[in-house]
Amino acid sequence: MALRPNQGNARVWQIAVLVLVLLAWQLASRNQQFAFFVGEPIQVAGRLWSWFMPFAIPPNPLFPDGLAGNANIYLHLGTTLLETLLAFVIGTVLGLACGLWLALAPTASLILDPFIKAANSMPRVILAPIFALWFGLGIWSKVALAVTLVFFIVFFNVYQGVREVSPVVLANARMLGANQRQLLRTVYLPSATSWVFSSLHTSVGLAFVGAVVGEYLGSARGVGYLILQAEGTFDVNTVFAGIVLLTACALVLDAIVGVVEKRLMKWQPRSGETEKL
Repeated sequence: MALRPNQGNARVWQIAVLVLVLLAWQLASRNQQFAFFVGEPIQVAGRLWSWFMPFAIPPNPLFPDGLAGNANIYLHLGTTLLETLLAFVIGTVLGLACGLWLALAPTASLILDPFIKAANSMPRVILAPIFALWFGLGIWSKVALAVTLVFFIVFFNVYQGVREVSPVVLANARMLGANQRQLLRTVYLPSATSWVFSSLHTSVGLAFVGAVVGEYLGSARGVGYLILQAEGTFDVNTVFAGIVLLTACALVLDAIVGVVEKRLMKWQPRSGETEKL
């Protein structure tokens, strides 16, 4: 049947589900008590519109910082995106380097294993006040917190990807005269690449989490700061507007990672191609 979900009409079904959810939300928000806790979709959309079109709505004197419609959203969003991108890049590079090093150094891995597990088990949100003490209330305390979230995701995926290299492939490469550097470039890195990109899709969201949580705990700008101020005035529509904005940015970054993954992983057969073979 044409209406049955498949690869060809999946996007239509996804949009239909989103529209149904928004309609149900709007209908439920007619109850003022319910709307007080979950907001109204139309009001949330209006808040987003007022952020990006600040001249469309006159400033509200009750909100001099612009939370009600004339916020400098580009400044706040730019701050959060900068913190997220810095944390994403730094955490990915550190996770990749440390994962490769420990996977190829069994002695160091044996010694450091309990310490790494202990650090990963720690609820890293509690480090936010320490980072604020070390780096101040600027962007670097938020970046440091987000790096701790991104690092371990990338690290463990790279570590596992390198450790699962086929011994037969390694033996064949060594028989052909490959040295350690050539093995790293032609065997270990290709093996870890798919694991790395798998972790990056998760790391994008975690980088945003670290940045926003850091802004919650101490900041003068950022989308997290806007959300915190809105919560203080029980402005639930602004809270949801901030959540929608962050979600959209995270989806865009995840899509960019997906595009890069497709370009770098052309050599890897897709699931459909594998079935055909």
